[in-house]
Amino acid sequence: MTKHFFGDTTVLLGRSLRHITRSVDTIVTTAIMPIAMMLLFVYVFGGAIDTGSDSYVNYMLPGILLITVASGIAYTAFRLFTDMQGGIFERFQSMPTARSSVLWAHVLTSLIANSISLVVVVLVALLMGFRSSAGVAAWLAVAGILILFTLALTWIAVIPGLTAKTIDGASAFSYPLIFLPFLSSAFVPTDTMPGPVRFVAEHQPVTSIVNAIRALFSQQPVGSDIWIALAWCVGILVVAYVFAMNTYRRKLS
Repeated sequence: MTKHFFGDTTVLLGRSLRHITRSVDTIVTTAIMPIAMMLLFVYVFGGAIDTGSDSYVNYMLPGILLITVASGIAYTAFRLFTDMQGGIFERFQSMPTARSSVLWAHVLTSLIANSISLVVVVLVALLMGFRSSAGVAAWLAVAGILILFTLALTWIAVIPGLTAKTIDGASAFSYPLIFLPFLSSAFVPTDTMPGPVRFVAEHQPVTSIVNAIRALFSQQPVGSDIWIALAWCVGILVVAYVFAMNTYRRKLS
């Protein structure tokens, strides 16, 4: 059964990736918005924001990376919605394929596409002056956090992709996720915020993830932030996965 699952997932992943190669603009579009935002904040607002000794592009890049993922997963919901409406899922279920392989193919496609977008954003940040003293282990830790974050949000995206009634409804869920980094330490230190806003900013998942990535990039002690970040990512991933799989089974029953 496991061998059957991996084989089916690989075949369906190839199908999804071929769709991506025929629509490269989805990856480009995913990267353009965060890059435009980075240019705006660094060259327009950056001089007015005091972040200490670090350059502003170094300070804000972790938040931009999370926004890149949040904007990219909307395409996962869109692709799932399109397949649902086109009857592709029913067609695959009439064949001897592992039931969950269809979903996993979409999830892995999201992971690959978002990884490409993240690399593009980091390369642009390097051109803008981003510098990191992080070693290989720190970069691998950052990659691991971003992979977990991408998987968690992608499984959230699966739910509206399966249940939405319209294309707009399938992708609209990503807007609050894109907004969330603005209510965190991603762009300004939380100690500059009013009391209630600061409380919310310091106790939502994006702040701990941003702080952990920022500390890894600058080779600073990560403290408890990395464990809180991992707990948020794993917790969201598990809950979203359970809800998504239950929704998928109900849809096909």
